[in-house]
Amino acid sequence: MRRYLIEHAQVLLAVALILTLTNGHAAKPAGTGDGFDDPNAIRVLLAPNLETTLSSQMNGTITDLRATLGKQVARNAVLAQLDCAEVQARANVAKAELSMARQNLNAKRSLRALNAAGDIEVAMSATEVEKAQGALSLANAQLGYCRVIAPFSGRVAKVYVKPYQTVSAGTPVLDLVGDGALKVRLNVPSSLMVKLKQGARIDITIHETGKTYPAHVSAVNARVDAVAQTVELEAQLDSEHPELVAGMSGIARFPAAQ
Repeated sequence: MRRYLIEHAQVLLAVALILTLTNGHAAKPAGTGDGFDDPNAIRVLLAPNLETTLSSQMNGTITDLRATLGKQVARNAVLAQLDCAEVQARANVAKAELSMARQNLNAKRSLRALNAAGDIEVAMSATEVEKAQGALSLANAQLGYCRVIAPFSGRVAKVYVKPYQTVSAGTPVLDLVGDGALKVRLNVPSSLMVKLKQGARIDITIHETGKTYPAHVSAVNARVDAVAQTVELEAQLDSEHPELVAGMSGIARFPAAQ
């Protein structure tokens, strides 16, 4: 029994020694030594300068969806097309009514020149022309709702609909993230407000790339969070970096404030 206990103790000691050596040579977590594990580090988040959710402006069925996840799109590109047969028909009717109203106005003017029609009849015909023009303009505006168009160049971040899906007005179609240099969002201690003004330099270290990028303060919130004693800042990267993507995170260092 005593021999068994001694052997068992030796086995446990050997296992403990192996675990100690393994932990001592284990790889350090990503970011160790770069400030990511510093509890006092100021965390940052990369965000696009332009981003929006494009929604349907009418009720209809999507007949052509040209947006896919991550796709690069140009400004004014058509991203989705809805079935507009009914709207097109109303536009055709409005166009025909405008043509008829104009012919009626020309006829009334001719009769007025012959003293066969009064001024009131001419004025009423002119009003009918204006009404028909308004109806046609409305129909043409509704035709514009048949297409979802990119208001700026960028990339598709999310697609909410599928081809041939019937949607109602206000239904989200896709998220669009703009091109260009990213901005940095962060909350800093309010005690730094005296030193951190617009244009102040910031060094941003991104966790995903492990690199440090120069930036500068572009906006300072006018209100301090009274509970956390922090103020929200926005910074702009000094140049564009293709490897950076909105949503990446890291830490900020303020050389001028150190």
